[in-house]
Amino acid sequence: MCFQNKTVFITGASRGIGKAIALKLAADGANIIIAAKSITENDKLGGTIYTAAAEVEAAGGKACPVMCDIRDEASIQAAVNAGVQQFGGIDILINNASAISLTNTLQTTAKRFDLMHQINVRGTFLVTQACLPHLAKGTNPHILTLSPPLNMQVKWMEHHVAYTISKYNMSMMSWAWSEEFKAAGIASNTLWPVTTIATAAVKNLLGGEFLVNQSRHPAIVADAAYELLQKDSKTFTGNFCTDEEILKAAGISNFDVYAVVPGSILFPDFFLT
Repeated sequence: MCFQNKTVFITGASRGIGKAIALKLAADGANIIIAAKSITENDKLGGTIYTAAAEVEAAGGKACPVMCDIRDEASIQAAVNAGVQQFGGIDILINNASAISLTNTLQTTAKRFDLMHQINVRGTFLVTQACLPHLAKGTNPHILTLSPPLNMQVKWMEHHVAYTISKYNMSMMSWAWSEEFKAAGIASNTLWPVTTIATAAVKNLLGGEFLVNQSRHPAIVADAAYELLQKDSKTFTGNFCTDEEILKAAGISNFDVYAVVPGSILFPDFFLT
């Protein structure tokens, strides 16, 4: 029970990868601050902070569901304050919330450009800033950002430059924080899936059921996060990790159980090859 009584602040934890990580850590006895916008059910997306909280508690953890729009500084601070008031501090921050639009320059509206940068870049920065004083007092404190390795090939830029630079900005911040917060013993790493993950975003925005069936379950990212967050925060920092890499290092080499359709040809995620 490596995470017994540890407090984890997760953005976008009402569904998808964020919720999967929450449930994995909750099964180990963690306290989960579920910071997300969804307070009413959306038929296409599913899940709210309250349904996620019920699942966290059923899994064995404690939950603090709090409505949080990470575009709003006051909303972020209120969420942090609520979580700290309930659990006494924050040991781990998971920057999971993200917006996506795989559109080229002409097709990317100003509204969508702003949304990706407000959530992916500005939001990640402000959430980390708000959690930092509490992480500095935490036990084996980690910041884990769901963003890709910095792979500066033009093919990742040419088709969806606005999205790419927003995700690379998340990775650059994570890299910078590994040095900035080193003296405080706070680790900062990124985690990215090798294949597409079966989430609402993949189904609704990228490729429908066809792509979902070529994807893995969010559990693979959750299992990788579980292993990564156990590492010594003073020494394991400044890394761009993939789910497979972390799990292989933990002695896990059979990934078939994570496939939505066992035996299917899996679709590689962006930014890796």
